[in-house]
Amino acid sequence: QVQLVESGGGLVQAGGSLRLSCAASDRTFSTYTMGWFRQAPGKEREFVAAISLSDGNTYYADSGKGRFTISRDNAKNTVYLQMNTLKPEDTAVYYCAARFGKYSANWYFYNFWGQGTQVTVSS
Repeated sequence: QVQLVESGGGLVQAGGSLRLSCAASDRTFSTYTMGWFRQAPGKEREFVAAISLSDGNTYYADSGKGRFTISRDNAKNTVYLQMNTLKPEDTAVYYCAARFGKYSANWYFYNFWGQGTQVTVSS
């Protein structure tokens, strides 16, 4: 069982930045694909970004390209999501997730989830 703990959410004005962190408990962390997803009230959970921890390949939803950067520190079992130029439409609960194997943008293929962290962007 992998435990994921997110941190770094908060309230920020439009145009501002936040960095989310996701710490994993599993020492086999480097074999996973890690993803960030978000869910706004009344909306479905959507893919934000993912990173393959074995080779470092990164993947982004169109909504975050050029503004969000996903990265990892395998030594710390931690994945980060740097979010710049935030917009009010980025407001959501952000979830970190892990899956065995290759990248997927579909949330239902992820095996483990964090508790979520709220990101609120004011206009």
